[in-house]
Amino acid sequence: MAANYILGPFRLDAETDTLFRGGEPVSLGRRAVALLRVLVEQRGIPVSKDALVEAAWAGLTVEESNLTVQIAALRRVLGEEPGGENWIETLPRRGYRFVGPASTREQGAVTAASQATNFPMAAGSSNPTVPDRLSIAVLPFVNIGGDPEQEYFVDGVTESLTTDLSRIRGAFVIARNTAFTFKGKPVDVKKLGRELNVRYVLEGSMQRGGNRLRVNAQLVDAETGNHFWAERFDKPVADLFDMQDEIVSRLANTLNAELIAAEARRAERSPHADAMDLNFQGWA
Repeated sequence: MAANYILGPFRLDAETDTLFRGGEPVSLGRRAVALLRVLVEQRGIPVSKDALVEAAWAGLTVEESNLTVQIAALRRVLGEEPGGENWIETLPRRGYRFVGPASTREQGAVTAASQATNFPMAAGSSNPTVPDRLSIAVLPFVNIGGDPEQEYFVDGVTESLTTDLSRIRGAFVIARNTAFTFKGKPVDVKKLGRELNVRYVLEGSMQRGGNRLRVNAQLVDAETGNHFWAERFDKPVADLFDMQDEIVSRLANTLNAELIAAEARRAERSPHADAMDLNFQGWA
């Protein structure tokens, strides 16, 4: 008989690969459940990214961002319990580790398997790790005014920015499909940074009034929640595709410089700067 894992108010049924909260099944994809099962079975022990990918996508070649998306989904669900989003710890350059409360129930017997206090995480820590590379999520720009005819233009700017920023050497950019799951929702930037394991979040909005278009953009440090760069563009409305190209180009070029400068400052403060850190200092 397969084990059941008790994770605080959650129960992971390893026989049916289903996660329950109380007596109700949680809406969670099979790959996310497969990842959770491996992490819980190895609780307290680092699990490499390769091992996790093999568990959820056996025999398939997938991008690392797929793993990030599923881990973020798990953290959102576990985060329904206070502090639950911290139960899965990111280990820079290594993988992940389950550090939450867990016990094993098998054939009617319950044996204490582990408790969160057995694992190394600072008490009261809201962010157990800091991403180990330049990483950013571009959130869908807000269409102020809600004009449906303007929606495709706003989404197009977000998509193009995501593509252009991914060309920054050494950068990891959250995929467009993942970022768009947050469209129209209130976002806690610090929590989102933990879920997606990114250092930076780009937010923005667009507003059209008469024959003018206003674009606002803010770059936020996901670790602290502080804004350290913001810009506003006012343009007369002309050909929308030309405008989209110009807006994206100006934003991407400015952000490229700002992100590299921010990474260079971070590298200067790091006691263990690696080759990529030194590269950013050189580029800056």
